[in-house]
Amino acid sequence: MADDIDDAVTRERCFDGVLARLSLEEKVQLLTGRDFWTTWPLEKIGLRRMVLSDGPSGVRGEVWDERSPSLNLPSATALSSSWDPAIAWRYGAVAAAEARRKGVDVVLGPTINLHRSPLGGRHFEAFSEDPVLTAVLAASYVRGVQDNGIGATPKHYVANDFETDRFTADVRVDERPLRELYLRAFEDAVVDARAWLVMSAYNSINGATATENPLLEMPLNSEWGFDGVVVSDWTAVRSIESAKYPQDLVMPGPSGPWDERLVDAVRRGEVAEAAVDRKVERILRLAARVGALDGFEPAVSEPPHREDGVAFAREAAVEGTVLVENNGLLPLGSPRSVAVIGHNAENARTQGGGSATVLPEHVVSPLEGIRAAFPHADVTYTLGAIVQEGLAELDREAMRNPATGGPGARVEMWDARGELLYSEDRFASGLVYFGGDAPISETASLVFETDYTPGESASVRFGFASVGKGRIRVDGELRAEETVHPVGEDLGAAFLSPASTTVPLELRAGETVRLRVELEPLPAQEGLGNALSITVGTEPARTDAEALLADAARAAASAEVAVVVVGTNSRVESEGYDRTDLSLPGRQDDLVRAVTAANPNTIVVVNSGSPVLLPWRNDAAAVLLTYFGGQEYGAAVGDILTGKAEPGGRLPTTWPARTEDVPVLGVTPRDGVLAYDEGVHIGYRAWLRADVEPAYEFGYGLGYTTWSIADVSVSDFDAHGTAIVECAVRNTGARRGKHVVQVYASRAESVVDRPARWLVGHAVVRADAGATVTARVSIRRRDLDYWQGGWQVEAGDYDIHVGSSVLDIADTTTVRV
Repeated sequence: MADDIDDAVTRERCFDGVLARLSLEEKVQLLTGRDFWTTWPLEKIGLRRMVLSDGPSGVRGEVWDERSPSLNLPSATALSSSWDPAIAWRYGAVAAAEARRKGVDVVLGPTINLHRSPLGGRHFEAFSEDPVLTAVLAASYVRGVQDNGIGATPKHYVANDFETDRFTADVRVDERPLRELYLRAFEDAVVDARAWLVMSAYNSINGATATENPLLEMPLNSEWGFDGVVVSDWTAVRSIESAKYPQDLVMPGPSGPWDERLVDAVRRGEVAEAAVDRKVERILRLAARVGALDGFEPAVSEPPHREDGVAFAREAAVEGTVLVENNGLLPLGSPRSVAVIGHNAENARTQGGGSATVLPEHVVSPLEGIRAAFPHADVTYTLGAIVQEGLAELDREAMRNPATGGPGARVEMWDARGELLYSEDRFASGLVYFGGDAPISETASLVFETDYTPGESASVRFGFASVGKGRIRVDGELRAEETVHPVGEDLGAAFLSPASTTVPLELRAGETVRLRVELEPLPAQEGLGNALSITVGTEPARTDAEALLADAARAAASAEVAVVVVGTNSRVESEGYDRTDLSLPGRQDDLVRAVTAANPNTIVVVNSGSPVLLPWRNDAAAVLLTYFGGQEYGAAVGDILTGKAEPGGRLPTTWPARTEDVPVLGVTPRDGVLAYDEGVHIGYRAWLRADVEPAYEFGYGLGYTTWSIADVSVSDFDAHGTAIVECAVRNTGARRGKHVVQVYASRAESVVDRPARWLVGHAVVRADAGATVTARVSIRRRDLDYWQGGWQVEAGDYDIHVGSSVLDIADTTTVRV
């Protein structure tokens, strides 16, 4: 321990020496990014640039480009459904390996804001409604990343649990729920895992924006001992005032509020130079940790963990799938015929929308996965219902580049004088320029052109989604000219999910049409002058919904087993906007009803990142909640259906039966304020208080075997404030399996308003059929305390409940504080 302290002191003195070599102008320059994804290098001190990249379910790198594909891991909700810190560590380690492959130093993840309301549009990217489960898994994720030499960035600090008006909304939350819930979710990642960065949020908390908030000092620095970099969410820093707070790095660059204006403010005495030095020191420390600063050994010289990322993506999808209904049909034997039904069966969502998007090299759809899993069965496919809203990208197999004759499309950028600035050959028709070499800020017109030869005849609507004045040409004919304006002011909605304009188009199989879109982009938001997105594609023409349902019912009736894949679309779950309801889009509920009526052996696979309503759940033979399963999603579905692997998930968030039952729902600020009036009662805590039964409770999940829990005991708290809960867990079924032992606390009488019970720990156990294993769960006394101006101990007895979900309690014992 003494050696560690001596090393830390020596390192700080070395940083002091580096700081002394820098002018004020150089120090200030280091505090704002060089561009969208990198920091400034400074050769005279041996500092190279550092590359930051969006995560958290993959690492995109510096460019958003199908020519530089990335591993697409399952969504965070799938990760958290595993309830397994070992899976979370490996998830982080695989992300770190991807980062190294792409030359990335910092992964901007994990996202660990809480699922306060199921309407939160970005919940697929976050973990859970519970702060302790979130904290444990987030700390493991951070360790997995940093044990492999890459910086991790827990985000978004703090109370950024919604998307509506997130740039301007002020969250009003009392000190107790702020500490016990929203800060608790971040605590382990900082205190235990020692995160190298934390990202500050857009929103305000109790009247002060996150980048100018006292919470950056207390508890983050003073209490938790954070010694890393607080990086802003992109464009979140808006003033010189924020430089007075422990906000260290402004992104993106090169422009921002901390340019020469900060130099002037320091010289006028408005901002202390010591505040600037502290920020620079932390950036230098980060650079030293990731190996970007000469003269300092990186924190990890040789990554300790190597594994096949694609194989892990498949395993993680299985571990995070939750089986919520099963009448005994699963796992399947060897069915002679399988009717696969649903839009998402062929075009599954493997990730949510927004900045977390990565571009995988290949995605295994459920349809592909089922065909591979049952090679001897007659597997048919029927659409059933339209789920898509907005544009889908053009089929890459049907695109030919008119300039090269090879696959893809030609993209050109022209300036205001009509001179060609830049051209490139692309393979996809969804283009996002968010950094990189393209001269977006100088581009007056972007042209996308491809020769398109469809494999099937179809009536579609062809067009583009972007912000600006666009022209649509088909075989040289001008078919439309229209200006598309932003919908709202949010970056995620206006930039990554813009509105579209389309024209009707008849496609005939084998006949080539030249498709051309010309876009004059509208000026971007401040700080985003070198960013542009455009999708060229098609949306379905109007179809006979009743005919689609009838076709699906006929297909189901003629098959031994029906598998219906239902889910959300890019307009339902994405960064930039919240959800308006919890229903599945389109006629999918009607589809499931029609199929279950036609075939009692119907399995429903739910492809959504967070809760949706399942009004037909009791009519299906089995229901699997698979979230956004990553690029190996379909292979994982096949593994589960055949029984090659057991669905290992338990719910990290309550799934309601009806929207009106949800006790905490509001995500829309009023007069700029979003009041967290429910206090400490969110998620299952609020459901218990309301005494309303959900569709599926927190912690719930079935498997392919059964379990019993007995002989529960709990030790006294030791000098470190830790007690051990032990129990005997027996696999009472016929095959090896996984179980999650969950430990909750309650107090019958308390001086404060407490939840009926709250999670304090859990353990994953695996055992062969008939075997008994001992589960040991560590619980922290701090998680029994409450906050009132500080952590308060309420002496006396606490009930400790051990079970398989928040409602399924096997035994209860008592511990004394």
